[in-house]
Amino acid sequence: MKLLVLGGTKFLGRAVVDAALERGHEPTLFNRGQTNPDLYPGVERIRGDRDGQLSALEGRSWDAVVDPSGHVPRVVRASGELLASAVDHYVFVSSISVYRDFSRPRFDEDAALIELEDPSVEDVQEHYGGLKALCERTVADIFPARAAIVRAGLIVGPHDPTDRFTYWPVRVARGGEVLAPGPPERRIQFVDVRDLGDWLVRLAEHRTAGAYNATGPIPPVSFGELLAECRRVSGSDATITWVEEDFLLEHRVGQWMELPLWLAQSDLEWAHMQEADVSRAVAAGLRFRPLAETIRDTLAWHATRQDAAPTGTTALPNASVGMAAGREAALLAEWRARTNAAAR
Repeated sequence: MKLLVLGGTKFLGRAVVDAALERGHEPTLFNRGQTNPDLYPGVERIRGDRDGQLSALEGRSWDAVVDPSGHVPRVVRASGELLASAVDHYVFVSSISVYRDFSRPRFDEDAALIELEDPSVEDVQEHYGGLKALCERTVADIFPARAAIVRAGLIVGPHDPTDRFTYWPVRVARGGEVLAPGPPERRIQFVDVRDLGDWLVRLAEHRTAGAYNATGPIPPVSFGELLAECRRVSGSDATITWVEEDFLLEHRVGQWMELPLWLAQSDLEWAHMQEADVSRAVAAGLRFRPLAETIRDTLAWHATRQDAAPTGTTALPNASVGMAAGREAALLAEWRARTNAAAR
């Protein structure tokens, strides 16, 4: 299969190319050449920019395209219209963030999507979910019955630039007392980038259409199970202290970023975001590797990073993610004092 990848050298795009090569396909990468330009020396590259520099794609054809880099509807429409007669199938990577309401658990692909009041806005940081929903609609309009819309959850594993999952294996591996958001049985969702990348290629192979929630794992994993497995895989002596949600909110602990994977149950806007129904994707072939493998490979990759933090610290290259060691220690001390006082 001749496969066009819009991007292809950063995280998910990289996993797609790896999977395509492993499955014997011929990927072509279209990007600006600014991220990891030395990857895949034997793979065809087409230089250009999705925002206004698409001419290099003209006159070419592929069996399918995988688009992990579309965020603005205007830009997605430009490349989509150019490729409408050049590819048989379009795989668009969207996001769980397109859904309007996370106040109820077990939402499926038929749940209502965000409707932007002003569909002309292009501030991705401010309107990420709404813009992704508009991008989905754009792709569906151009490729009716020829598009797979993949609503990915948190994507994790080697080469993750966000560090939102990486924080936990690295923190637990460091050892000592670890602050964790209770309760430990809280369900969390994420998907290994390699599992997602492989599935995207197989969707293209089989010309699978429709919308899919693409997160996991299956069977479901709790926060407690994740941290226990981090401890086991890393051989750490870490002890986990589960801190109640009210205490974290009282001390303005940042959800999702300062304490990754944590979303307060009392915050109805996001309470059940990690409870997506993924049965449709599983029926279409999405599979999940063992959690231990994701943790082990994430730690191994992290150890190779030139900008990784020194041994004995928890700071990550992405400075906006994770709890600083001093703040963690202070919060744990206050939590112990409060619980000890309550016990007397």
